[in-house]
Amino acid sequence: MFPSGKWKLTLRASAPEKVRLTSSGEVDLHCQDIVSISTAKALLWQTVEIRSRGRTDSLSGLSAEAAMKLAADLHAFVNGHLCDVIGSETDRLREVDAKLRAITEGKQQYLAQADLGSAIASVPGRAAVALSHPLLDPDLMPKKLKAVLPASFAMLRDPGIRQQYNDEFVSSELLRFRTFFDDLDGRSLSDQQREACIRLEDNNLLVASAGSGKSATMVGKVAYVLGKRLYRPDEILVLAFNKSAADELKARIAKQLRVDEAALQCRVTTFHALGRAIIEEVEGRPPQLASWVEHPAGEALVIEEIIKELVQSDPEFARLWIDLLVLHPKADIPAEIFDTEADYRRYVTDRIEKGRATIGSLAGVYVKSLQERKIANWLWLHSVEFEYERQISVEGDDGAIHHVHPDFYYPTTDTVHEHFALNDDGTSPFANYVEHADSKRQAYRMGQIDFFETTSAQASAGTLLSTLEAELARREIPLARRSYAEITKALQPVVIKHYHQLIATCIKHIRASHLTLDMLLDRAKSLHDKERAKLYARAVWAITETYSRKLDEAGRIDFDSMIADAVRLVETGRYRSPFSLILVDEFQDISEPRANLIKAFKQQNAFAKVFAVGDDWQSIYRFAGSDISIFTQFEANFGISWQGRLEQTYRCNQLIAETAAKFVQRNPEQLKKAVRSTRPAISRSIRVIPVEGDRGKPDFGEACHLLLARLDTFLGGISAQWRADAGAKLNVLVLWRYNQLDPFKGKRPKFENIEVSGMSFHRGKGLEADYTILLDVSEGDYGVPSRIEDDELLNLVIPRPETFPYAEERRLFYVALTRASRGVFLLTNDRQPSHYIRELCEVAGDDIRFETLDGKALHQCPSCLVGQMVERQTRDGDIFIGCNQFPECKHTSGAGRK
Repeated sequence: MFPSGKWKLTLRASAPEKVRLTSSGEVDLHCQDIVSISTAKALLWQTVEIRSRGRTDSLSGLSAEAAMKLAADLHAFVNGHLCDVIGSETDRLREVDAKLRAITEGKQQYLAQADLGSAIASVPGRAAVALSHPLLDPDLMPKKLKAVLPASFAMLRDPGIRQQYNDEFVSSELLRFRTFFDDLDGRSLSDQQREACIRLEDNNLLVASAGSGKSATMVGKVAYVLGKRLYRPDEILVLAFNKSAADELKARIAKQLRVDEAALQCRVTTFHALGRAIIEEVEGRPPQLASWVEHPAGEALVIEEIIKELVQSDPEFARLWIDLLVLHPKADIPAEIFDTEADYRRYVTDRIEKGRATIGSLAGVYVKSLQERKIANWLWLHSVEFEYERQISVEGDDGAIHHVHPDFYYPTTDTVHEHFALNDDGTSPFANYVEHADSKRQAYRMGQIDFFETTSAQASAGTLLSTLEAELARREIPLARRSYAEITKALQPVVIKHYHQLIATCIKHIRASHLTLDMLLDRAKSLHDKERAKLYARAVWAITETYSRKLDEAGRIDFDSMIADAVRLVETGRYRSPFSLILVDEFQDISEPRANLIKAFKQQNAFAKVFAVGDDWQSIYRFAGSDISIFTQFEANFGISWQGRLEQTYRCNQLIAETAAKFVQRNPEQLKKAVRSTRPAISRSIRVIPVEGDRGKPDFGEACHLLLARLDTFLGGISAQWRADAGAKLNVLVLWRYNQLDPFKGKRPKFENIEVSGMSFHRGKGLEADYTILLDVSEGDYGVPSRIEDDELLNLVIPRPETFPYAEERRLFYVALTRASRGVFLLTNDRQPSHYIRELCEVAGDDIRFETLDGKALHQCPSCLVGQMVERQTRDGDIFIGCNQFPECKHTSGAGRK
């Protein structure tokens, strides 16, 4: 199962200068060539990664404990050799001492471990090489050796001494460069930005807030290190994730340095462009990219094409794929897995009807559970006529007529079918349910009604549908499977799109991590819906194989392959990196192949430094292969590091900034920040507008246009307060979770006082506006949070899955909330408001205002926080004030009246 095969690592006291690795062959890794030892969680095991000069070896198949022990043993073995070398040349230590004193006296520069190593490495001899080694650990140095080290070596022996020196250096540098930072990139940098510019540890992570000036900090960092002549311009690499961000950074850096962009010697580029350039430089020609990779929708189109091909050519795949779409649009996760019953209801519910949670099916009926939907969809798929919960009359023992409502009724054979929520041992998670099931069975026997049953236990075991098929076959009920065209026409487009997006993400991880079908099937056993996971594993493997074959047959590569090829060229030394300072923008979007490219640069140049800037609260591109754990576990991935914060935002007013920050930090795995705004709080600048709709389906497009017209009129009435120029307008950004909600259909409305634009939550990242309007902040599969996006199937391929429910959806909502400086309007379904609204109310209290589309205040329910107190009527005709979320919320106030 292990792609790297069997391996054996031998540490021998008789040969302390090297370790022997046996895998496909035997190789000796010299201790002084090993520059990095790290552990990582792979899909089914832990891996120890050994990076040496010219090669990288991954030792797979270890438990977490075994991986930690192996890494520690190897680290100690390497240090044993380094200390032996240092002890053998103590006469050279005086030369090293002189070098260290030259850089520490006078506080001329920040001192990272790499800076000390670089200075020491300039001294000839083996001792200097060992002292400058990136893995040298003072804690493992023998006491005898420590005793003979000169006083200047205290920086190496005691990290606290170096830290004190650097803290004092930063304080003095802040004074020395005050004027420089007062006017940098067109602004005066905050104290946190200034410190981030000065700090230069081996590895640096700057954890930013939305609108906190991270790009200005990157510009400042480049200008500062060049001004101090710490690096040459051609030693600096600035990496961004897309071309527009790279172009903007390049323009701002060139402007700050007062040079033409064409003359800028710093390399400012994207990961993709850098990967392409590395391959072209080594191989003398650019890589041959697949025709689809540079088209915005190219990947989605090629996946769709592959699926169509496989459906037509492979009957087994066609069955797998259709079953996934029709029978398994969502994982059947047991209720006990959820923290509360409300969380479970939210997960399964499509709509609320008469206070009951119901789930839609392709057969056009609404059912009460995901398992019932699976049955209804299977019956529809096979063209079986049935009725759901048809009323049937049954005579009891006492001669009285009782009315029962079996789950499914088949009119062609007059058969009743009950699907009981019963476990394998006959018990049920619901009170009195076993007795209820028994009474139904007895009623059908008394009435001599043809009856069969299925159970939740069969669903868990994966035998539910085969049992159903066998029961229908016994009754000779004909099955006629619908055509693929008919099936795809009946499905909601978002179901197909969801699977396509899921597959695109999985292809990246399968190819990057060299996963196999056996590994996917083994991981499928750990998921809650094992039947669905097994089907999906087989389907996505077939699609991945076809995708890879298409690339191979055309002699082409995709972006991920291009970066992986560039990594190999760097790791093997065929490409010589000139970079000593690597800055990475939007680091929260980092993926494993991109992280490996940065590690490869550091592997080649042990004294190279990394400065990564990003906001883990805005990590929203898991579908594109990003892995948030590389950010949140930065030190584990890159080594000892400094971690700073940018907590002052220049965008949102304090109320929006603080509310959004507290909301996103309800996930304890997000890194903590205390956000402060340069804009004072605007009371009630977060407004909730419940929208009524026919049969629970509000027209958010119409509501959006009405709200925009109202906002335009209001701002026109107070234009003297904000309009500086005669033609000035305020910006309004309309955002939605899915594009089918687009109220403009490509044609933006025009207003006198506002400029309107609209796009999805994802595309809105990085933008800002005076006001934002968020559409359909409601419960539902395609609401906020989207319940189809947090799919457990991703755990088949992601080695470090997140455990907090809807973690990425929470971050996406945070992104949408933090686009506005003046105010945010949340339009919600008045019958199914998102629980995210309740959370905002819990955070901000009375600073959240509930109002109608025309701005009239609504009486918010003090109990559930998302409903409104309205006049309601009892069966006796009494009028009282109660929550409109009844029966979910039963809060009332005031005495009744006729």
